[in-house]
Amino acid sequence: MESDTDMLDFTRLVTTIRQAHDELSKQASRAVNISLTLRNWLIGCYIAEYELRGSDRANYGDRLLSELSEALRRHKISNTGRRQLYSYLAFYRAYPQIVRTVPAQTRHLLPRDIDSQKVRTASAQLAIAPEKLLESLSYSHFELIVALEDSLKRAFYEIECLRGNWSVRELKRQITSLYYERSDLSHDKQKLAELANQAAEKNTSKLSIRDPYVFEFLGLKSKEVMSESHLEEQLIDKLEAFLLELGHGFCFEARQKRILIGGEHFFIDLVFYHRILKCHVLVELKLEHFTHENIGQLNTYVSWYRQQMMSEGDNPPIGILLCTDKNHALAEYALAGMDNSLFVSKYLLELPKKEEMQAFIVSQVKEIGEKE
Repeated sequence: MESDTDMLDFTRLVTTIRQAHDELSKQASRAVNISLTLRNWLIGCYIAEYELRGSDRANYGDRLLSELSEALRRHKISNTGRRQLYSYLAFYRAYPQIVRTVPAQTRHLLPRDIDSQKVRTASAQLAIAPEKLLESLSYSHFELIVALEDSLKRAFYEIECLRGNWSVRELKRQITSLYYERSDLSHDKQKLAELANQAAEKNTSKLSIRDPYVFEFLGLKSKEVMSESHLEEQLIDKLEAFLLELGHGFCFEARQKRILIGGEHFFIDLVFYHRILKCHVLVELKLEHFTHENIGQLNTYVSWYRQQMMSEGDNPPIGILLCTDKNHALAEYALAGMDNSLFVSKYLLELPKKEEMQAFIVSQVKEIGEKE
């Protein structure tokens, strides 16, 4: 006989449905995040194995990731731009022990003999089991941590992420604020950790279906959601054609040009050689509001090109920065190290006007959005 306490009234009906919804949303979120992270790790694994054993790898050399990105894009495989492929490769190399988390039903996706090989090379000093990391951190967390070169610093942020249940934005904020370095200098590390976590943004366990990364991975379509990487690729395609058609002397040289600065790789969206100005023109597109960090980054690229890539007879390189959001666009020029006002004026005379660049970007963002 059913007791009064077991009877289902309206309030309990709502509560029960909400609990089921919350629990299954958490399960869905974990499943999607783990699958996405494993996919990216496997892509890095395949690239590493190809670089090591590919029968025709010598045919590609430094062009491997560019060629691979183009081939995958033709097959409509999401999130496989050149930069992303490089990140997946770095992810695999930083976390070889993730091989132990690959489920039995998908182990056939692993390259031959990779399982035992990578378990042996996993770090013996690892404080957190890879299964725990994979369940608790999204790929976006891993991407930020992998960018840290110091293995101890990586382990520190892994632990703090799990302990504080940090969101991706919070992890980025803590790294930028030099939390690891401050902790090392602090006499009361526990007190510092408590202060750091008091106002920390927590990671939500619910699946955010509006996340463009997840959206693309699941193969879903929506006019409301467009992946930034997808939009960026389309805009760069159109920007390249736009500059070449202007008749200002732009000659295309490279796309996603990889350069090495201080042991870290960076990628320049577009590189041209200007036959009238006799100099390189570097173009960076940022799908965000303008920040001084943006122009500082471009100035770094321009300075590097000036030191490393100028040939006899070349003039100093210049940079074009395009920042945009849904409703606005801003163009800025980087003229690093130029103190001759006549020289600068000559450069600006030959370049497309800022207003012209801004109007083009705004129109293209609108056009691409309407097609989706």
